[in-house]
Amino acid sequence: MALVWRKLLSTVNTQPLNSSLFLYGHPLVRCCSSYVSQMRFLTVLKEDDDACSKAQASGKFLLFHNLSPLLQKEGHEGYSAPLFAAADVKGILGKLGQSDNILETSVLIGCSQDSETQFALDLGILEMNDLDHHFHGTFVELRKAFFLLRRQDIPLVFRSQALLRWHQTHQYCSQSGKPTERNRAGSQRICKSNGNIYYPQMAPVVISLVSDGTRCLLARQKSFPKGMYSALAGFCDIGETVEETVRREVAEEVGLEIESLWYTGSQHWPFPNSSLMIACHATVSAEKSQITVNDQELEDARWFTADEIKRALERKKLPREQEAGIIPFWVPPRTAIANQLIQEWINKQSK
Repeated sequence: MALVWRKLLSTVNTQPLNSSLFLYGHPLVRCCSSYVSQMRFLTVLKEDDDACSKAQASGKFLLFHNLSPLLQKEGHEGYSAPLFAAADVKGILGKLGQSDNILETSVLIGCSQDSETQFALDLGILEMNDLDHHFHGTFVELRKAFFLLRRQDIPLVFRSQALLRWHQTHQYCSQSGKPTERNRAGSQRICKSNGNIYYPQMAPVVISLVSDGTRCLLARQKSFPKGMYSALAGFCDIGETVEETVRREVAEEVGLEIESLWYTGSQHWPFPNSSLMIACHATVSAEKSQITVNDQELEDARWFTADEIKRALERKKLPREQEAGIIPFWVPPRTAIANQLIQEWINKQSK
């Protein structure tokens, strides 16, 4: 099957990937016309440097400058992270006196449903103002971009930035100390001296919304924006299950012992480094709900009623000024899985 896909890849520069293809006179499923075909196509690009090189020549690129994504204003819909055709990127690089060989440093990030191979490219070696002008956008630090981007653009931006950053911070073999070399797709790095292969990794983190039945518990760290409270979160320790991590984190941070928990979803999270946020709901007894905050971990933690949560969810914009002398309570934006947990809890309360 891999040989068949490599034969199909020879058509990358001669016909669109979504055009009909035939083998031995029989029609094949359209390349990248389904999730399975997209994933198999991407697997070949990760394994075959020549095939990936051909795809780069006709692909589309998500641009970064020192890990800050390029954003464009989209009217009242917020900001988008546009993808630029390879020819357009090469043209602008030429105007700036930069060789288009820099495209070889890009990393493979996906394949769209309409058969466009996607890459992420960091142009940090060039002047940001020149790039802003030519690409008609603005490079924005990722934490700020998180609040500005359209919801549908965030997963690809997060994935791209995480992979670019991984390559910047994993350039040497941990065993030999010698430089590693990446493959063309950027899906791995190899130490030529001992054959060690390194793959991008994420750290598992649990994020848990605790409830006593009628209230939910939210907390804040000193690093949070003023007034923002979120669900409890913490890294999984070596050897722990998700369930064990939830129980430990809740006990450590707020001094409560949970009675039950269940998984609800996950999200890649790039802050401060790549993490997999594993979202869970947890319950405690109303009779044993007295909080004791671990001030080494948290600035504050408290119970919130359904009415307080509803008002926070109804806020259309982030509060920037004090109201009646205090910073209003607010929750993470809809693009964060913490918001999903809070929304699920309030929906259950409304039933």
